[in-house]
Amino acid sequence: MHRFAIIVAGGTGNRMNSAVPKQFLLLAGKPVLMHSINAFHEYDASVKIIVALPAMLFSSWQELCNLHSFKIPHTLAEGGTMRFDSVKNALKLITADGLAAVHDGVRPIVGHGLISRAFDHALHFGNAIPAVPVTDSVRKTDLNSNSPIDRSSLMLIQTPQVFSLALIRKAYQQDYQDSFTDDASTLEASGEPISLIPGEPYNIKITYPEDLSIAEALLKFRQAL
Repeated sequence: MHRFAIIVAGGTGNRMNSAVPKQFLLLAGKPVLMHSINAFHEYDASVKIIVALPAMLFSSWQELCNLHSFKIPHTLAEGGTMRFDSVKNALKLITADGLAAVHDGVRPIVGHGLISRAFDHALHFGNAIPAVPVTDSVRKTDLNSNSPIDRSSLMLIQTPQVFSLALIRKAYQQDYQDSFTDDASTLEASGEPISLIPGEPYNIKITYPEDLSIAEALLKFRQAL
């Protein structure tokens, strides 16, 4: 069974208030993206890694790899304007059948256990989408009012999302829709049911400046175990 990891790294860092793309910001001394790639390589070095990155960042990424002596094998795919385009371009580089994990390049704390569970589950059910329960109170707002929402039926979706390559290729033959917020929503629009698995609370996405500090603390905590 061939296994691939498509790591989507097309962010620009707008919400980080940084001129440096957030996937290139330093976390524990090396770029966030390197931690995400390393998670899959350490899980199983036979997983073939494809990084979807804007073409204008290819040379900067190579410079970072040289600077940090980063030698984990991976292939670059040209990132598109939308996440949908980036994943579609990466899928074009895969000619084999098997399973593909699609992971956010700015989720650097993903655990090997979650990666393993996702691949195993997708092998039997066609897809595996990590999710964690909402623990905070939630309210829906509009211009004039707000009201509570029952959080018991809500889940927060994470990556890696793992798919049968046959199913995800078919899904990406569709035209893009605004409702395609992740790969699971793209697959679901093709008529496939979504299969959720337990995610990990510490599998955070780097979105705001304070997330880097949280991620560094989580890395130190895991290393101390």
